[in-house]
Amino acid sequence: MKKTNSFNKAATAILFLLCFGERFILSFSTSTPCALRATTYGNVCVCNTTYCDFLDPVSPVGDDGIVFTSSSKVGLRFDRILGKFSDKKILIKDLEELSGLMKGLESVEETVTSMLSMESEESNRNTKIQIDRNKKHQKFVGFGGALTGAVSYNLKNLPQELQDSVYKSYFSKEGIGYTIIRMPIGGSDFDLEPWAYNEEPEDDTNLSNFTKLNDLDEDKIKQMERLKSVANIEHIKIMGSAWSPPKWMKTSHSWDGFSFLEEKYYQTWALYHLKFIELMQENNMPVWAITTGNEPLNAVLYSSLVKFVSLGWTPNTQSHWVADNLGPTIKQSKFKDVKIFCNDGQTFTYPFWFVVMNMTRKESIDYLDGLAVHWYFDEYYGPRLIDETHRMMPDKLIFNTESTVGSKPKLGSWADGEKYTINHMRDLKNSFNGYIDWNMILNEEGGPTYIDNFSSSPIIANETSGQEIYKQPMFYAIGHFSKFLPEGSVRIEAAKHSNKDVDTVAFQRPDGTITCVISNYAQEAAVVNLADSIRGDIEITIPPKSLHTIEYN
Repeated sequence: MKKTNSFNKAATAILFLLCFGERFILSFSTSTPCALRATTYGNVCVCNTTYCDFLDPVSPVGDDGIVFTSSSKVGLRFDRILGKFSDKKILIKDLEELSGLMKGLESVEETVTSMLSMESEESNRNTKIQIDRNKKHQKFVGFGGALTGAVSYNLKNLPQELQDSVYKSYFSKEGIGYTIIRMPIGGSDFDLEPWAYNEEPEDDTNLSNFTKLNDLDEDKIKQMERLKSVANIEHIKIMGSAWSPPKWMKTSHSWDGFSFLEEKYYQTWALYHLKFIELMQENNMPVWAITTGNEPLNAVLYSSLVKFVSLGWTPNTQSHWVADNLGPTIKQSKFKDVKIFCNDGQTFTYPFWFVVMNMTRKESIDYLDGLAVHWYFDEYYGPRLIDETHRMMPDKLIFNTESTVGSKPKLGSWADGEKYTINHMRDLKNSFNGYIDWNMILNEEGGPTYIDNFSSSPIIANETSGQEIYKQPMFYAIGHFSKFLPEGSVRIEAAKHSNKDVDTVAFQRPDGTITCVISNYAQEAAVVNLADSIRGDIEITIPPKSLHTIEYN
């Protein structure tokens, strides 16, 4: 790691509020600023046992009020300015520009003049965003991340103060407002070894040894209890996803490789899910939803490549299991309100998977509450296949249930964060009701994982010292959406004109506040004319490679 940037972000709080003609130039401020540190790939925000960055919720003041929250490649991280629509023009500057201006200029007038001259160079990158709050689309449920064995292990190895910073950063109102946890039912590829419930005795159709939670899951229960306390939240939506049953239920009798569930264990596998739900309830952690199993084609099409716990399904076999076993077992129990999400795999399987399920056993579709999709390969397929599926089944929730940047972490990579921004924009504009990221915290290598299946995560733990965690650009990219879109927010129309490097999505929150997220992927600044059907127009100049959340009444 390189030394901490010499420019102290806390100094931005002393910047001034000035009127200059129709332009309003405002100060940046954060509740607890990011402790920015330069890395090989960019910048991270450093948290230790005594300090971590957070951002208190702030509401727009009056009908004319507007709040800007900004992050950028250069180093803005949830920096905030307050303004009014009547200001007409807002100029957002990056840290290096603000620092240089404050050091090199002697008077307020010179600062204003310099900023305005910079803006004139950017005026050729104009785009217009038209917000029409009368055109409403899908309702949003929430955001979350996965509590895998690797995440639990990394948390346990941190001092309690840092564990609490992770919980608060993700789940509190001062953090990015997660409300959902995806939890493996048994083991996953991000564990220290493969495992499942009731591995012994074999051929035990009654699952007589599945009477208590595994020690690993009991650790997760304790961590979630602490999370709720620290983040000051009452409930978490827990989604359970199984990677594999015990080996004796599978045709391969192996954790990985080509395999299916033996048909004689179809009901046992449904009971396995019910047992997990029952035990979680007994531990005061009710399950909100389950999926029909993680990435069902891993043990079919990719069995020679995927070396971790997997179970193969085809849409035909899965339709029988859902219709005859899983659906009735869950929906006829006292846990009938637990939602069932199907597929939990890649976009390219849509809508084919559900067409075949419907043709095979129509009642299998009737048991489903939602559709789960992972983001891998999305850049090749885009939203078209999901849109087709939504038209076919408009009553089903659609969730992205896993996203991650592959390979080992590139600490501070804005490009990795930008991948998240692009995907969130695309999904939210195309019928998605929820978004669950993958591992919430991994070590600097991108693990641990027993098969060296390393990947990055929004927060990285310094496993060597055990005294620091690093919030990556990915964390803030997610937060620009998750922090500002509470459950019940409804997407509204946000029509963009010109400038392919600028993208946007807008929502109306339950309290009526409008939230508009705007990204600039270009290497140059952009001038955005935001036009609301009620509030009128305001011109916003945004820095290169930046992301902004705008809130107003």
